[in-house]
Amino acid sequence: MIIPLFPLESGLFPDGLISLRIFEIRYLEMIKKAIKNESTFGLVMLKKGSEVRKAGVIEEFMPVGTIAEIIEINTLQPTLILIRCLGKKRFRLLNHERVKYGLWQGEIEIIDDDAVKKIPPYLQPVADSLGKFILSMQQKGLSQDKMPIHPPFRLTESGWVSNRWAELLSINVFSRQKLLEETCPNIRLEKVAEYLSSSPGTDKC
Repeated sequence: MIIPLFPLESGLFPDGLISLRIFEIRYLEMIKKAIKNESTFGLVMLKKGSEVRKAGVIEEFMPVGTIAEIIEINTLQPTLILIRCLGKKRFRLLNHERVKYGLWQGEIEIIDDDAVKKIPPYLQPVADSLGKFILSMQQKGLSQDKMPIHPPFRLTESGWVSNRWAELLSINVFSRQKLLEETCPNIRLEKVAEYLSSSPGTDKC
């Protein structure tokens, strides 16, 4: 399966939300085509390089990314589009190449969805903290389109809870990538718990 690629310094996880500001020609063409064909594209985290193309700098990508589906579109100008995307399935990036306008496309292999695992009792505080964060956002009166997390809130599932924390945590791209690559939801949640216990600021959520 061949899809266009959008490299980022941050990551997207299955069932997660991300807002993107599109202004480079290569990505404007990609997004316009995706909108027209109601198709998806792949978000991959950058191992090397930057989100905005720079002369002489070659981007290097992480080996696992996430399929993105466009759910909101706001065309501010012909050369500026704001989109909101929903994370779908993860994929392995088998190979990639640069094509027209400097756009990247890659051959991918879809990764199976997380098995549905209930939160182990010893990790319940991690789910409880996420529930409190969601409640605090609701109590602030944030509309759903402003919320960083969207329903349904599957707070009893290790995979869903670990993915939401993986997006919220203030960790570097390599640590976030390791969480994305982890195929066991309970192990991913254990790693999230470790990050939470070592990051005092995160618990304030």
